[in-house]
Amino acid sequence: MNFNASPARRTLFAAAVVFAATLPLASARAEDNTFTLTIKDHVFTPATLEVPAGQRIKLVVVNEDSTTEEFESKILHIEKLVGGNKTITVLVGPLDPGTYEFVGEFHEDSAKGTLVAK
Repeated sequence: MNFNASPARRTLFAAAVVFAATLPLASARAEDNTFTLTIKDHVFTPATLEVPAGQRIKLVVVNEDSTTEEFESKILHIEKLVGGNKTITVLVGPLDPGTYEFVGEFHEDSAKGTLVAK
């Protein structure tokens, strides 16, 4: 940078440096709000998943079974097919504090769980 540049150009340059320095922090926070659910033998693990209230989260659903399952939560208005041995990502929230139930619709007797927003 030319230090003989106008004050406006120096200010713009300084703002760009500060913005660039904060980019890694923003992506780290996004990764902190990623949570994983695994379906195996038609059961969700963990069955209860704690997530932060008031923040958007990324929910990764891994289906380790060979058959398709449907991840469904009526309270969250989510219905997503997860193919056998496939993974999907669902954006959820921000959620108010509380408990939100979900099921594997094709095996509701065993594939059930809750998100607990705290």
